[in-house]
Amino acid sequence: MTAQAQQPTPALFFETITAYQRSEAIKSAIELDLFTAIGEGNNTAAQIAVRCDASKRGARILCDYLTMIGFLTKDGNGYGLTQDSAVFLDRRSPAYMGGAIEFILSDHIIEGFRHLTESVRKGGTATPDDGTLAPEHPVWVKFARAMAPMMRPVAQGIAQLIDPEANRKLKVLDIAASHGAFGLAFATRNPHAEIVGLDWANVLELSKENAKAAGVADRHRTIAGSAFDVDYGTGYDVVLLTNFLHHFGPPTNEKLLRKVRTALAEGGRAVTLEFVPNDDRVSPPGVAGFSLTMLASTPSGDAYTFAEFEEMFKNAGFAKNELHEIPPAIQQLIVSRK
Repeated sequence: MTAQAQQPTPALFFETITAYQRSEAIKSAIELDLFTAIGEGNNTAAQIAVRCDASKRGARILCDYLTMIGFLTKDGNGYGLTQDSAVFLDRRSPAYMGGAIEFILSDHIIEGFRHLTESVRKGGTATPDDGTLAPEHPVWVKFARAMAPMMRPVAQGIAQLIDPEANRKLKVLDIAASHGAFGLAFATRNPHAEIVGLDWANVLELSKENAKAAGVADRHRTIAGSAFDVDYGTGYDVVLLTNFLHHFGPPTNEKLLRKVRTALAEGGRAVTLEFVPNDDRVSPPGVAGFSLTMLASTPSGDAYTFAEFEEMFKNAGFAKNELHEIPPAIQQLIVSRK
């Protein structure tokens, strides 16, 4: 290593303390529908300004910044979409994900990070009423609407893995159903699958809408309330726990998992989608970093390693756990048997 390479630099520090500018730039671009405008052929700052109801100067500066950070290309005075931006940020794309800002950059989520120092001292969220875990918190309606496009391909992958033949009777409980995509993936593939979605009443309205739109409303029913309090019933072949257990500490999860185990039919499986970091807890970064989100927004949530999940499932009475990759998700799937 050269002497020059060993010299300390404050670059990372300044990149980090100005990172909020990147978030605000992408948020503004989505709110202005800038990526769709460029995708439609509005390539110059003047054209983009007219289409987005913005000033020419503002459009130029924002587009230059987005080019610098990798969302746009620039040739002379013309701007273009990168491949990723065309797929995920042009509103006309079926894979459009711009709506995710309604949840990820919502005041409810950001508020927890504004009090992060206090959360570190406390060991849990410093926001009132248990942060995002407050009963019927409105942020989960935003989550359901915003994140559904991102989760649908993952949901299809899970249904394919768990029910590959899609030709037998299947009773599925979808805990924290949200948009309903995970349960509905089973119902749309398998005409014999019946889905029970469990969530807060205000959130379930969206899953009902989506079940109707998918043409499976006759095989979709709901249970409103807390997963810790309501009666699940019994005889489920599959219980889905997608993006849920990370909100709670191990004792709370074990209590829930015992309840899940009781609800399963003989031979049934608990299917858990989670951020599962390596044992070092710092890799892979996008997964391991989720622990900080849980620190800021929940009283005791975390991103758990597979060994930690295995311990929780073992304590709840499950005998076998398998870990699976589910592309394109950065999360992994844990399939557990009684």
